[in-house]
Amino acid sequence: MTTGRTEDDSWDVTEGVGATALGVAWARARESSSKQPLFTDPHAQQFIDAASERGWSPPSRAITERIAHLGDYAAARTKWFDEFFIAAGANGVEQAVILAAGLDARAWRLPWTSTTRIYEIDQPQVLAFKVETLRNHGVKAAARYTAVAVDLRQDWPTALRDNGFDASEPTAWSAEGLLSYLPAAGQDLLFARVHELSAAGSRFAVEAFGPDFFDPEYLEDRSDVADWLANHGWRTSVTPAANLLEHYHRDVPDVMPRTEFVSGELLSC
Repeated sequence: MTTGRTEDDSWDVTEGVGATALGVAWARARESSSKQPLFTDPHAQQFIDAASERGWSPPSRAITERIAHLGDYAAARTKWFDEFFIAAGANGVEQAVILAAGLDARAWRLPWTSTTRIYEIDQPQVLAFKVETLRNHGVKAAARYTAVAVDLRQDWPTALRDNGFDASEPTAWSAEGLLSYLPAAGQDLLFARVHELSAAGSRFAVEAFGPDFFDPEYLEDRSDVADWLANHGWRTSVTPAANLLEHYHRDVPDVMPRTEFVSGELLSC
C-alpha cells in the first residue's frame, strides 16, 4: 500500500504528516465553532494560530472544500474516540496511550480523573510544538501527561516503558488516523506490540479499513483488525463509518472514507 512515507523520513509540524495534523486540527476548530458541535476543542485554533506564525498557510481551496465535505466524518470520529476514553476511565482504566497523537488535545480537554496517566507517542517536533503552544496559553493537562517522542517505526515499546508505562496495569489504547500510514506488516507489528504491552482489561480503539476498502489491483491485502484482535483474546465491536455518522445524527456523504471503527477489550492474557 502506498503510504507517502519513506524509511527514514521525518517532519516538522508544518510539513509532511505534520501538515496533515494541522489540517485535522483545522477541521476540529471548524466543528468546535459550529452551531451544534459534537465536541469542543478550544485548543485546535491555538495550534492553527501558532503554526501560522511559523509560516504555515491554511489548506488550499480545493483541500479546504474536501475537508469541509468530510467534516461530519471527522467530527464523528473525534467524538467516538472521546467517548472511548471517557468510558475506559469510567470503568477504572487509569492508563492511556495515544498512538501517533498528532495535534489532538484529549489529554487537556477530556474529563480525566486526576490519577490517570496519559502517554502520547509521536514525532519529537510535533509533540514539542503541541506542548509549547499549550504552555504559552497557560493550559495544563487534565491528568498526568507524558510525551513519548519516538517514531512508531522505532522501538517505541522500550521508550514507553522508559517513560514510566506499566504493562501490568490495564491500558486504553487508541490508533486514530494511523493505519493508512502503515504497510500491512507494520500494522501487524503495531498490534502485536500493543497486545504484548496490554494487561487483562485493557481496551483498544482503532479507525480501521472497511472490508470494501482494498482494490486488489494496487493495494496490498492486510489483516482484518477485528479478526486479528478476536484471535488474540480481545472481545470486539465494529461500527461502520456510515453507521457512526447516523448514530451522531450527521449526514452520510455520497463519497466518504470506507472505514470502520473497532473497539476491543482484552479478556485474558
